[in-house]
Amino acid sequence: MMSEDISVEVVYALPQKQEILSLKIRSGALVSEAIARSGILRDFPEIDLASAKVGVYGKQVKLDTVLRDKDRIEIYRPLIADPKEIRRKRAAEGKEEKTETGDAEVSTT
Repeated sequence: MMSEDISVEVVYALPQKQEILSLKIRSGALVSEAIARSGILRDFPEIDLASAKVGVYGKQVKLDTVLRDKDRIEIYRPLIADPKEIRRKRAAEGKEEKTETGDAEVSTT
């Protein structure tokens, strides 16, 4: 019995460029196999699958996840800043700005 081919996409995005590669692969193939077959590792040698996180449609998965037809594999870049720390900094800056502009409550009695 022959296995049926499925269609998948492998996606990698940089700030200035986005790469979307479509390919057909055998049914039952793993995320790691599709990434290797796509050639994206050759085009972007900075991708290190040993440490990079990957997902399918925004949900993080492991490299040994079995693919389904029309899956979109996303290779995530490492964060350059901690999102929680950025939010804390913005909140602190917002509080400082309010006190500087005199947005403090004024009591009228």
